[in-house]
Amino acid sequence: MLDAAAIAELANRVDGAQSNRHTIAKLTDDYPGMTVDDGYAVQDECLRRWQARGRALIGYKAGLTSRAKMIQMGVDVPSFGLLMRDTCDAEGGVVPTAGLIHPRVEGEIAYVMARDLSGPAVSIDQVHAATDFIQPAIEILDSRFEKFRFDLPSVVADNGSSARFVMGGRMRRPDDVDPATIGIVLEINGEAAALACSGAVLGHPARAVQMLVAWLHERGRILPAGSVVLTGAATEAMPIAKGDIVCARFQDMGSINVRID
Repeated sequence: MLDAAAIAELANRVDGAQSNRHTIAKLTDDYPGMTVDDGYAVQDECLRRWQARGRALIGYKAGLTSRAKMIQMGVDVPSFGLLMRDTCDAEGGVVPTAGLIHPRVEGEIAYVMARDLSGPAVSIDQVHAATDFIQPAIEILDSRFEKFRFDLPSVVADNGSSARFVMGGRMRRPDDVDPATIGIVLEINGEAAALACSGAVLGHPARAVQMLVAWLHERGRILPAGSVVLTGAATEAMPIAKGDIVCARFQDMGSINVRID
């Protein structure tokens, strides 16, 4: 594990890149012994600073939620990041991306929790019993790393490339639909850019919530009622640019429409 001084210095880099919209080299270039746990320590230090500035944590996001990607990265669980309230944009509105470096959009399923959820091994039934509703979502990703070069410890420290997200469409109880078989079409400027099924996320998007709860439990935390959980990309992450119109259509759950600015 890196010492506190190194964690603080890396948090300075990450926080500065996100706040000032500039690129940084992957963190392991200067800290080759950096681990994924060190990446989460940097993430925690960034959260402490953000909350001290008055920013609010409203949930979590999962990444590396396809089996192929986990095998590629040499892990057996997803990575997790933080969702801050001020990065949530309104459906039907404008998503600000001025200054973003590598903006990309992807479609996914969001879970919103009705009750606290905790423990080392919750079931999908327990996840659904604690869920208020599921809802369509899109996430705007932005890697801050130079030439798109990064590794897992670095991207964890950079909060999983989180930038913006939008929730919309129809809220549904997970018992009223099958969260694992929802078809998704991601359109950019009226053209289909990506097609997917929600089951592309670990076979069932609730599994991302299961793994998040177990990860929080290991850290002495719970998933609080009211939390938003973005369960990870079902579609590919597609490049976007200023002026683009994005529409994500979700089978039996409506659509999300935004303009990129």
